[in-house]
Amino acid sequence: MKGGGVGGGGGGSGGGGKRRWKVLVIGVLVLVILSMLVPLAFLLGLHNSFHSPGIVTVQPSSPNQFERSRINATKHSQTDLSKRVDQVLQKINPVLPKKIDINVVSRDMNTTSISDSKKKGLPVSPAVVANPSPANKTKTEVPPKVVQGAIVNADETQSTCQVKYGSYCLWREENKEPMKDAKVKHMKDLLFVARAYYPSIAKMPSQSKLTRDMKQNIQEFERILSESSADADLPPQVDKKFEKMDAVISKAKSFPVDCNNVDKKLRQILDLTEDEASFHMKQSVFLYQLAVHTMPKSLHCLSMRLTVEYFKSGSVDVEDNEKFSDPSLLHFVIISDNILASSVVINSTVLHARDSKNFVFHVLTDEQNYFAMKQWFIRNPCKQAAIQVLNIEKLELDNSDRTLSLPAEFRVSFLSGANLASQENRTYYLSLFTQSHYLLPKIFHKLKKVVFLDHDVVVQRDLSPLWELNMEGKVNGAVKECAVRLGQLKSLKRGSFDTNACLWMSGLNVIDLARWRELGVSETYQKFYKQMNGGGISREAVALQASLLTFQDKIYALDDKWALSGLGYDYYINTQTIKNAATLHYNGNMKPWLELGIPQYKNYWRKHLNREDRFLSDCNVNP
Repeated sequence: MKGGGVGGGGGGSGGGGKRRWKVLVIGVLVLVILSMLVPLAFLLGLHNSFHSPGIVTVQPSSPNQFERSRINATKHSQTDLSKRVDQVLQKINPVLPKKIDINVVSRDMNTTSISDSKKKGLPVSPAVVANPSPANKTKTEVPPKVVQGAIVNADETQSTCQVKYGSYCLWREENKEPMKDAKVKHMKDLLFVARAYYPSIAKMPSQSKLTRDMKQNIQEFERILSESSADADLPPQVDKKFEKMDAVISKAKSFPVDCNNVDKKLRQILDLTEDEASFHMKQSVFLYQLAVHTMPKSLHCLSMRLTVEYFKSGSVDVEDNEKFSDPSLLHFVIISDNILASSVVINSTVLHARDSKNFVFHVLTDEQNYFAMKQWFIRNPCKQAAIQVLNIEKLELDNSDRTLSLPAEFRVSFLSGANLASQENRTYYLSLFTQSHYLLPKIFHKLKKVVFLDHDVVVQRDLSPLWELNMEGKVNGAVKECAVRLGQLKSLKRGSFDTNACLWMSGLNVIDLARWRELGVSETYQKFYKQMNGGGISREAVALQASLLTFQDKIYALDDKWALSGLGYDYYINTQTIKNAATLHYNGNMKPWLELGIPQYKNYWRKHLNREDRFLSDCNVNP
């Protein structure tokens, strides 16, 4: 019994060992099978059908498997980050010039950007043509658009520009030259995009060839751009280089990139572009203003040559003093330091006069131009009209300020319209009296009435009827500019005035000197000027306020046909309106004797200039 028991126990122990051995064999076989199936599953991409709530990093067995797994791991985060890149691209588009050939650098990015902008009510970027090859590039002209109440333009809106910079913006639009560096600009765009993608591609060990190609193309573009500033400077094989760069960029976009790096790079480009555009705008405005406010070299030469001629020739100016103080004659007053401008005013007035022998012109100038002005009118007399040139700095006027001050021009700009889409910028140049004008009653103390003409005026009708006007006790007969009201001028802070009153314009003014003296207009002006002076306000602003307040209720409104203003800044004046006007006033920055003058209006001024004087050709005066 005992022996049988022991033998039975030994058989049970041997059966348990066999079962454990079989389990181990099965387990090993399962592991072998799994070790074969798992790599096969990765090779076939079957693992993509399994979704996980998070991002799992898998180490594949080959470089291609690494790229595919990385694409899927960053799929959702890349979509979110790309939106930020789209926003940067959306901001970059309006910085481009208004008319330019644009090529898409990222078809998907721009399509997404435009559709998102429409949904959000943002300004839509200019239309673009998706074409990676410059050989069959399509040109697209980008017009201004209005989208959901927003004015869309490729550069700074005209209204904002005029409010900030005035007539420079009008001059810039009318004098745009054809683009000579379209391909150069396109090269810069491609270079920016390549630089944005290069850091991400360089981090991929498997794309060493693409990295080398990108680096070579970037260096080649940098070399070409360092030697070229216009399309004519580009090498003959530049189109092939465009194709290579486009191909490299297209290949780089097929790989997942670090959108944060691209976003950062594009933002840097945006900042640099905005800074560069702002710098060039301010530089252009400065040069424009410099050209406006400085005397051209040719006119300075003319003044010097005439002055030398005056003393060399010993010219004797026989003045008819009786005419100059005869109140029965028709007297015109011109304040000017510009010889040609004064000459054109007098020539045009005399040409259209019925009887020029009754016309007397008084030209007030400074000491620097006095002898040149005298010599010019000695050499170029105007029919039977008498011309007197006065040096305001040598006149005996008690303790008055005898510095020559020309009529002051003030730019007034404001927006009109109920909403942004319908707003229009309205810019006007107001020409008003300055200190020298308030000396006229003292200078011409024997005269009762004079007609004042700005030196930027051209006369087209006989002005004799102005002396027959009944001014109803008013002092100053002027054309009113009712498009601008006193209440719209923010600088008028002191004093009581009618906010709805129209502004009056200098240029053509009938002055009743007798009534002026009776009402003490000069004294009233000086009182206002002293009250408002100080407090950090410029002299010009003080003079503007004082002049407007001084002539309240003292202006006699002339008919609008007597004077037409705006020929120095408005490009869109009707030709028939110009022909019907008695006088043309070139108020604004673009004077007709400057190169900046508006071409279609220059002939009205130029035809009254005496071009036969030899000093004009000697000094190359050709306005």
